[in-house]
Amino acid sequence: MNNLNFLKDKAICLGWIMGLLIIISVLWIATQPAQANYLLRSINNVFIAAGDSRRLVSYTPKTGGKAQLMGYWFSMNSADRMFVFAGFQDGILVPIGAVVSANGKVSDIVPLSAHAVQVFDAFPASIMRMYINRIETAAKNEVMDK
Repeated sequence: MNNLNFLKDKAICLGWIMGLLIIISVLWIATQPAQANYLLRSINNVFIAAGDSRRLVSYTPKTGGKAQLMGYWFSMNSADRMFVFAGFQDGILVPIGAVVSANGKVSDIVPLSAHAVQVFDAFPASIMRMYINRIETAAKNEVMDK
């Protein structure tokens, strides 16, 4: 009887954890467009404060069966697009934008916060190259899928 109560308690605990994870996942997925809109406005404010003429125009949601990169794709006020993602530097998330040209090559990397500007030079080149390769691969795969 003791083992049955133990298993019952574990099942209830597991059910609560799974239920919370499902609720969090549904909320995360349902609020993606709103999150992207706020991110777009924040990045445009960064560009304005820096005196940069580039602007993000709209969020471009990516759909597909394959696993996507962790970040957001935006169209810009030019033929380029921007992939916004978080890199890690000294255990801290650093917001970074990669400007991707129409041919799928990363043409510029932009730090998107005051802290990101401070630590950007200390960012390891090998890690940045890894991010760039993954972004370019995703951009080329997207062009091939069209």
